Amino acid sequence: MKYSRVWIGVGIIGILAVASVALSHPPDGGERGFDGGSYLVTIKDSAGNFASRAVITLHADQTMSVVDSGQGGPGFFFTSQLGSWKFDRNHRIAARTIDFNYPPGAGVARLDYTIGQGRTRNEVMGTVTLRAYPLATGNPLESNGTVIGTFTFTGELIKP
Repeated sequence: MKYSRVWIGVGIIGILAVASVALSHPPDGGERGFDGGSYLVTIKDSAGNFASRAVITLHADQTMSVVDSGQGGPGFFFTSQLGSWKFDRNHRIAARTIDFNYPPGAGVARLDYTIGQGRTRNEVMGTVTLRAYPLATGNPLESNGTVIGTFTFTGELIKP
């Protein structure tokens, strides 16, 4: 009887260990073990014209940061983007960032990203929709704001 309890205890510990590993990794092979990373991307406008280059960083804690070559001026005066990401039902990444416009026109921007895998595991592709809000009265977390544009991008993992 004593040995039965020991084996039952060992079995329960084994089941909990397997469940813990299974729950810590998403079921899809493309998501399993995803630790995040930084991608150098080329962004194009809706007509397919070059818009900017950016570095999109998807952090392992599901936060996100973006630095875009078009943000610091002379045409657009926005700060870097900060936000978060998650996997959607289609095994892509849904992400949202916020940044702030500084003079000449103070405002808030929200950027909604859909990011999928490119041709290889080290490549990404997707879309981003840019929306604007008034700084003092707009809430980029609760409304859809004014759509400024929808852009496409492709990029590659920055490897050490």
